[in-house]
Amino acid sequence: MLRVPEDKIKELVVGEGLITPADFDTLLAEAKRLGQSIEDALISRNIITESYLNNFLSKYFNIPLANLTAENINRDVLKLLPESVAREKRVVLFNQETDGTLDAAFEDPSDLVTLEYLTSYLKAKIRPFLATTDDLNKGFSLYGSAAAENYIKLIEENVRASLLSRSHGEEAAGEVPIVAIVDNILSYGLSLRASDIHLEVLEAEVLVRYRIDGILHEMFKVPKEVFPAIVARIKLLGSLKIDEHYKPQDGRFRYKIGEDVVDVRISIIPTFYGEKIEMRLLPATTRPLSFAELGMMEDTANLLTENIKKSYGMVLVCGPTGSGKTTTLYSVINVLNHPEVNIVTIEDPIEYNIKYINQIQVNTAAGITFADGLRSILRQDPNIIMVGEMRDEETASIGVQSALTGHLVLSSLHTSDAPTAVPRLMDMNVEPYLVAAVLNAVLAQRLVRKIHLGCIESYEPSDQEIKAIQSQIKEAGLDPEKYPIPKQLYRGKGCAADGFTGYSGRVGIFELLSVSEKVRELIVSPNFTFDNLRALAKQEGMVSMFEDGLRKAELGVTTIDEVLRVIGE
Repeated sequence: MLRVPEDKIKELVVGEGLITPADFDTLLAEAKRLGQSIEDALISRNIITESYLNNFLSKYFNIPLANLTAENINRDVLKLLPESVAREKRVVLFNQETDGTLDAAFEDPSDLVTLEYLTSYLKAKIRPFLATTDDLNKGFSLYGSAAAENYIKLIEENVRASLLSRSHGEEAAGEVPIVAIVDNILSYGLSLRASDIHLEVLEAEVLVRYRIDGILHEMFKVPKEVFPAIVARIKLLGSLKIDEHYKPQDGRFRYKIGEDVVDVRISIIPTFYGEKIEMRLLPATTRPLSFAELGMMEDTANLLTENIKKSYGMVLVCGPTGSGKTTTLYSVINVLNHPEVNIVTIEDPIEYNIKYINQIQVNTAAGITFADGLRSILRQDPNIIMVGEMRDEETASIGVQSALTGHLVLSSLHTSDAPTAVPRLMDMNVEPYLVAAVLNAVLAQRLVRKIHLGCIESYEPSDQEIKAIQSQIKEAGLDPEKYPIPKQLYRGKGCAADGFTGYSGRVGIFELLSVSEKVRELIVSPNFTFDNLRALAKQEGMVSMFEDGLRKAELGVTTIDEVLRVIGE
């Protein structure tokens, strides 16, 4: 990305009244300590948005913004540059002017080496534009169907080559065809923005499925004959035991394609027909997301910030597996990561490495469990402790004691909503008076797919949707007069850039229970019930996940169908 002198950035944000000079200097020192740019630090603290920054960069360097959508990218022009080159150089061709000049969206338009390379490669004059990450992704996604055909063709060719080989196990795992198969499975997943890749052994073949924006898609199949070598290759990459086939194994490795780097987390389990592999793709991001980027509305973000800045107590993030709890916890840690505090985490696994955070990996074989790790952390003079998950009674008990003795404890819990966290802690034999004493706030969340803005359209809700919304309002115990049925909603028409789904990316919907004095009194009351707790939370202004989702549907962030689907899970 283009870089602006720090004094000019300061002049801009201070002049706009977004931050004081003293706070800017403090944030700049923090950014340097963490190895971040001041621009990334300002965005992750939600002081400016990426859009605001890009508009400033465009004016400062006098370079026009690309502002790409799927509709204004000329596909014939796009394909003048192979996808591999486009990804490597971080550039997308999107238009050809009448004099033959090619308009190109650059991540860094000041990169003269790439500009000269493209001029020579394409034998044409290049006009540079400033592109956002979204712009580039829209362009890359339009390579779409051709890329899919190429990946599948390459995989099939290498499968045939490997079938002709007589090698097996570790020897086959290092051969070119098997290496190429695994590389292409990973590259294809990255090109589709998949979060997970599943290799599932069936009776006669192996099914490969990708989870994209939270939904699993069946992509292709490979013969069982080559699967042992594929398993061996993945085990080699993850430093796992190749000759172990009857016990679950977990590992990880880092994978790079062009400028894209991902950490791949591997889980292998034995099944009836063979070993099943699950690979989670975690972008090796250099900047944690701000609360706004996670999808929090301003009221929720402000209330969460207020609770995590308390010097002690417990803040829990709740939701099912894959709902983004860990990402939210890392965003919280980023806000709290200052020189004055010692932050220690115990995680399984460590999903993101954060500078100046002391992170411990759970290792049951070495005797490091959540509970044992938490005991050790308490001897490390921590201010803030993050426990990846409250899994059992022992971990919950130690976490509560830590919060009681002056530490801020952050953790996750598997519950369907925020109020349910209170009886769940009680089920783990934490006494009600202790729950009331330590709990600061509970954030519950789900992930919904975002409408692809390149093909968004408005429409009037159908009778079926109106009935579904009314039913959910009634079930949530909300006042129908305060929640009139929206007269206009939004959806994506579906286009090549989003795989004809109408969605691109995901965002959170949230529910935050802030534990007030009245809530504490109710928790220790003999009359405590879950229904009483939820009623009191609503009375004190808690916005439920459905309400938050409805707000985002009315704003065109997601669809009402997506909100109802996720709330119903």
